[in-house]
Amino acid sequence: MTLIQKLAVAYALMFFAVVGLNYLPFIHDENGMMFGLFSLQWYDDVLHGFSGIWALVAAFLSYRASVLYFRLFGSVYLFDGVLGLVTGSGCLDGGIFYYGFQDIEFATRFFANLPHLLIGGIAVFIGFVLARRSTGGLAPA
Repeated sequence: MTLIQKLAVAYALMFFAVVGLNYLPFIHDENGMMFGLFSLQWYDDVLHGFSGIWALVAAFLSYRASVLYFRLFGSVYLFDGVLGLVTGSGCLDGGIFYYGFQDIEFATRFFANLPHLLIGGIAVFIGFVLARRSTGGLAPA
């Protein structure tokens, strides 16, 4: 198993943990907000669970499937984080379509979107930079 495939397994485990965190009561404040910043609904759990399953399947399929996962998944998650940072609404939960631009304090927008910025940004780095560095852009033999 290559480094990229091992990182895909790590992403899968991370997403399964995110889904699990949503069901721990001490993570939520009195308003049901996770870490006091955002609330995760059942459809968020489905999205995170699917992201984890996709990562795990890609990791066990092949190096190329793992690179494709990081490139596609990372680009979408990073875009969602940037959109949320700029507008206050993301696209993956449909927020930009339901609520449009929201007047939310920048610090709150930043910390609420930080997970997608980091997860997506690191995935983009893995898929577009690290994958090329580790194999010269070619699939390992």
